[in-house]
Amino acid sequence: MKESKFKLILCDLGNVLVNFDHRIAVRKILPFIPLEKRSSLPGVAQKSFEEVYQLFFDSKLTKDFEEGKITPRYFFKRLCRLIGMKNISFDRFCPIWNDIFFVNKPMAALLGALKKRHKLHLISNINKLHYDYISGKFASYIRLFDKCYLSYKIGACKPHVDIYRAAMSGANAKPEECLYIDDRVDLIKEAEKLGLGSVLFKNVSGLKKQLRKMKVPF
Repeated sequence: MKESKFKLILCDLGNVLVNFDHRIAVRKILPFIPLEKRSSLPGVAQKSFEEVYQLFFDSKLTKDFEEGKITPRYFFKRLCRLIGMKNISFDRFCPIWNDIFFVNKPMAALLGALKKRHKLHLISNINKLHYDYISGKFASYIRLFDKCYLSYKIGACKPHVDIYRAAMSGANAKPEECLYIDDRVDLIKEAEKLGLGSVLFKNVSGLKKQLRKMKVPF
């Protein structure tokens, strides 16, 4: 059986192995934001669903959380102030924040096949609450990976070189011995600058075609 030219496969988590929809959480959070607060949040005259979404997930606060700079409880307290949430406890908030994920089972099956011929490392921008939830609910899928490199533990989010280098070092692999799979073009480009092979993930059938073209056995 022909050996793969890649020693290590680095795989993203979100929208690759585990899909997610942040809008589920936003819909559940909106009732905890009084109407008068929705019209007086920082910098915007009137808060729409999408504007709350942006504050909820695409802010410096969430980036700090993903880089492990702040604790889950501090994140919750700051978020309450930022979007004006009322009458919600941390314990009530956590299931709303977390219950947005669902597994891409065909991708899980493909990773299982790839694992027979390669080392698999997970490399993900993720916060502690989300990872604790995913690693509990989807434990069998996380166990597909030999090691997990998570932004909140590394202290840096992709595309920072530290997270890529940590994942490669964990397998004693050179860049040219690594194949990186991600759904974001910007992160793929940064990995390529480091010398990693790469595949932009769109769907499992497309990924299989790319792997065959690159002569990666699975």
